[in-house]
Formats: sequence, C-alpha cells, structure tokens
Amino acid sequence: MVSIFLSLLLVISPVWPIGENPLVGDPYIIIKKSTNELAFIYEGEVRQVYDVSTGKTDELTPEGEHTVTVKAVRPYYRKDNIQGGDKDNPLGSRWIGLDADGTDGRIYGIHGTNNPGTIGRYITAGCIRMYNNDVEILFQEVPLGTKVMITSSDASFEELGVKAGAVKETESEEENGTQ
Repeated sequence: MVSIFLSLLLVISPVWPIGENPLVGDPYIIIKKSTNELAFIYEGEVRQVYDVSTGKTDELTPEGEHTVTVKAVRPYYRKDNIQGGDKDNPLGSRWIGLDADGTDGRIYGIHGTNNPGTIGRYITAGCIRMYNNDVEILFQEVPLGTKVMITSSDASFEELGVKAGAVKETESEEENGTQ
C-alpha cells in the first residue's frame, strides 16, 4: 500500500521530474521570412537551419505561432488534381500542415517541391517550400502538435527561440540581461 501511495505521489507531484526540464519547447520550428530560412530546434538548441521559400508577398505567409496538425507522405495536390508522387506535383514528397489563420492544416504547410530552383525565393502562395531531401528529414523529426513560429524578424534564431521558450538562455545572455 505504501509503495502504491509513493508511486502515485511521484506521478502527481509538482516537483516531478526533479531538476530542470530538458525538453524546453521540444521540438520547435522557427521560420524567418526576412531570410527565407527555417530553424529546427530540439533539446533547447538550434540543431539545423534550412533554406526555404515563402510567400510572393509578405502577407501571404501568415505570421505567428502555429501548430502542426497534419502530416502526409507524397501529398495529393487538390488544386490541380495531381496525385502524390507524380513528378508534376508541386508539393514534393512531404507535407507538414499548419493550423495557420484558423485552417485545418491542409491550406498552409511546410512542403517539398518539384522545382528546387525556387528555394530561397519569395514565390509561394503562402506555404513554406523546402528541398525534398530537407523536408523528408524534418518530417521524421516533427510530431503532430509541434509549434511553428513564422516571423519577419531580423533577430537570430537563438534570440527568437529564447523569447519563445524553445531555446535555453546562455549564461552570458542571463548575465547581460539580453535575449
């Protein structure tokens, strides 16, 4: 009886787990429209930065914090009725859908491309476009529910991550009071 009580106490205890939470906002994605880059953050650190494409105009790719709600391998392109995996499918090999602007994850997303020469440009209708190899890696690392910040800020990924609670503040930042 005592062991059951202690087990239950540990599970509901506000000090469980003991010590610093190592999963600061894990995982987390930041997309900077100002540089057309995407940062993948894991375990409180920027792990990888990828080149991306964003909207033709600044307002097309919605800013704010969104949530990954849909993931698809070889996504179907509804607009032009193109099957997933088809060489003419502009969504490439993966779709990571976001709930941006109150949508259901099927309108705005992070996806691959059948036209890699467009990466790094302001060219999309609002989505975030990546090289197929890069989006396939990201797809494996990002579970449903992952938070995605889209911003036009010029701040570093580390600064943006600290403000979002996804990156651990370094000792020098703490000492200087900077973020």
